[in-house]
Formats: sequence, C-alpha cells, structure tokens
Amino acid sequence: METENNTLNTVQKAQAINFDRNKYGTFAEIGAGQEVVRWFFRAGGAAGTVAKSMSAYDMAVSDAIYGKANRYVSQERLLHMLDHEYGLLHDRLAQERGSEARFFVFADTVAARSYSRQQDGQGWMGIRFQAAPGQEPNDIILHVRLFDEDNLKQQEAVGLIGVNLVHAAMEYTDEPHKILGSLLENLEPWRAEVGMARFSGPNYEELDNRLVALELVKRGLAKATLFNVSGEVVHPTEVLHGKSIIVERGSFRPVTHTTLHMLQSAMSQFVQEPNVQGENVTVLFEMTLHNLTNSGEIDDRDFLDRVDVLGTVGDELSENYHVMVSNYAEYYRLAAYLLRYTKEPIGVAMGVPTLRELFEEKYYAELDGGILESFGRMFKNDLRLYVYPAYGPGGNIVNARNMKVDDHLQGLFEYLMSNGFIRKIEDFREDYLPIFSRDALEKIRSGDDNWESMMPERVIKLIKQRGLFGYKEPVADV
Repeated sequence: METENNTLNTVQKAQAINFDRNKYGTFAEIGAGQEVVRWFFRAGGAAGTVAKSMSAYDMAVSDAIYGKANRYVSQERLLHMLDHEYGLLHDRLAQERGSEARFFVFADTVAARSYSRQQDGQGWMGIRFQAAPGQEPNDIILHVRLFDEDNLKQQEAVGLIGVNLVHAAMEYTDEPHKILGSLLENLEPWRAEVGMARFSGPNYEELDNRLVALELVKRGLAKATLFNVSGEVVHPTEVLHGKSIIVERGSFRPVTHTTLHMLQSAMSQFVQEPNVQGENVTVLFEMTLHNLTNSGEIDDRDFLDRVDVLGTVGDELSENYHVMVSNYAEYYRLAAYLLRYTKEPIGVAMGVPTLRELFEEKYYAELDGGILESFGRMFKNDLRLYVYPAYGPGGNIVNARNMKVDDHLQGLFEYLMSNGFIRKIEDFREDYLPIFSRDALEKIRSGDDNWESMMPERVIKLIKQRGLFGYKEPVADV
C-alpha cells in the first residue's frame, strides 16, 4: 500500500527489500545509532535481507577493523567501510548465494548533535551494490547535513535517508534521477540536505556527475554543490575546510578577458593581505541557478559547455580551483554557506554593476533589518569585496571609490569603504571594460569573427574544437 502521493512509507520500503530474496547485504553504521538497519528489523522479514549488522563505535575497534583514517566522519572512512564489508560479504557468500542474490553493503559514519556537540549533524553514507547477481558492484556516495535541534530527531533523519538510499539503489538502479528524487522522501525538506552525491560503477559509466551535482541544487536537496576541473564531485568539507577562499560569480557564457582579469586582479590583491599571504587559496567559479537559466529552463549541454570552458582557464589562477553551483541569489547567503567551512579570509570579486545591485534595498525586503542586516551577515567575518571598474553613462570610468549610491546609503557605503570591506581593484585594463559575455555569445552565434578578440586564446580554441555555444565552422567560399 502506498501513501496518497504514491510514495512508499519507510516501513513499506524496508519490506520491499526484505521480501525480495534476490537482495542480501550488510549494514555497518558508526554514529547516530544503528538507525538504518533498525527499520529493516522492525519491518519484518529481515532474515532474508540482512547478512550482518554491526557498529564499530570505539575508535580503536574501528581502526582495527577498517584501518586508520585522518577523520572518523569522512569520505575516507566511509570508503574503508564499504571496501572491507563488501569484500567479506562477497568472499563468504559468493559461492553459496552469488548466482541468485544481488549483494549490497550499506555504510554510514555520522556525527549527530549531542550534549558535547551543539551544532548541525553531518556525515557520510553510501551503498555498494550489484545491479544483477555476479556483476561488478556500483557505488552511490552521499554527504548529508542534519538540521534538527534534537539528537533523536537527527538519528531518525539518518534512518529515513538511509532506507531511502538502499531502496532506491536496489529498485531504481538505472534511474539515477529517480534515486536522487527519493532521497528525502518521508522527511520534511527543512530537516536535511544532501550536499554531495556521486555515482560510480558499471551502471553509471555514461553518467556525468557534474549533472548529478546540478540536479541536487535544482531539486532543492542542496543549496550548493562543488566539483573539480576533472568533473569529480567533491564536498566543501574536503576542499574549503580551513582555507582562504576567493570567489567570482558569473554566467561564464562564455569566459571573456574581463571575466578572467577581474578574478586575476582580485586574487593578486587578496593574497597580499597579511592573514592570507603565502596560503594556497581556493578559487571558486560560482554559477547560480539564475545564471544558468535560459528562457526559463536550464540546458544540461549548455551547463557543461560553461564548465568545460572554466576548466581551460582555472589553472592560470590556482592549482586549487573548483566550480560551484548554488541557489544563493543573495551574497550574504553565499557568505554564510562558505563560513560553515572556514573562518579564514574570503574574497569576492565583482564588477561595479554588481556592487550597485548590492545597495538596492528591494533585495532585502524579507529581512527584518533590511540592508543593514544583510551587510551585517555578509561582513561579520573576514570577508571583503574586490570591485572591478566599469564605464559610466558618460563614458567615464566608475570604480569602487567614486561610485555613488542613494544619498541615505552614502554613509553606509563610505563606512564599508573606509574599513576595507569594499576594495577598489587597482590593476584593471580599460580595453577590457566594454567586453560583456552576452555580446560575445551573440557574436559567436551570428558568425561575427570579432568574438575572438573578446576572450583568451585557449577559450577560443576549445569553442572552435567542440562547437560550443552554437559555434559553427565558417563555410569556405568556393
């Protein structure tokens, strides 16, 4: 029996697995109780599904079984668990049941809220599973964040998400979008987020995990997600933890000289700050869902084109650069997200037009404190804006020092400038100021060769090689 919206409840999902003799596996859980396997025992029929259930809570015991890890709540520890438990399951049961059973191992390592840990719960969970008996297994790896303020509620959330993952992986193996859509079923959406999901294995060789990352944000499972230049989905805990960060938001459709020089110049100033100098700074190219939307829709191919172009230029800035997709329209929300993972300085590169928008009070109507509250949230830690100039209406150059805002906000603007929260980018190129991505895109699509003067050589080469953004090779005259 299904619920009114045709979604199985958690007991029904556990029963669907338990009553199918074709599925057999191990549950290994560290932290937040054994909440996932508990559902399978409660549902009845678990003897047909559960080969083993265990929980190595003690660190010494965990190390003895899975080997040492730098952090116990980490992707590294989760993978050790999956490797160890799947190896044992296969070695012990393949001869007896391998021809008829689809083996799986579910594992999680979670830090939930407790008396000594008064913060959001978070952790890793994953499943290694066969699509058919005897086949090589697939992996689905998740990072989850838990927002309930009560330990027992966080434990409950872990159980619900875990059952959803096991059921979806085993029932919808070849439908990754359906798997993603079911992860937070039977759970109020505000109680948890899935900040990372990665699929691998023989059934997912054609699946691009960058599109999985985009799907998480589109579905509201996460507010933001990250991946590296190789297309590997990563979690902020892995790449942002304790790092200084500089971020540029844009459409990157395509990357132009102005786009790149803005970030290069901001980076040059950022690394000279006394508390940043000498560090390996993390660079983020951020695209919001709004940036990605064309005519009300997000085109997957267009998204990947932009990411591929960013991959050609990022190494000019840093060895440690990533692409970020978010649903944070407001910069203060972006700042709050980054501050989850680091207390080190954060730099934001932007142009004068974007800075003007930050001083438009209509964007802060939902905040009780209005624009003051938004700036208070954004600048409460060591965050600063680096502002690239632009041409004004009369052809004059407008920068962060001579820009004007509404009279009643001028005092606020001057305060932020004089205290270094907003900084003028000193190194700019006037010949880059008239270049806009939208104009370059129009020229690419219309066959106007002048687009080549608007962007770096390596971007030009990739666009021509791959036919990106609607580019077509000119037909030679006969």
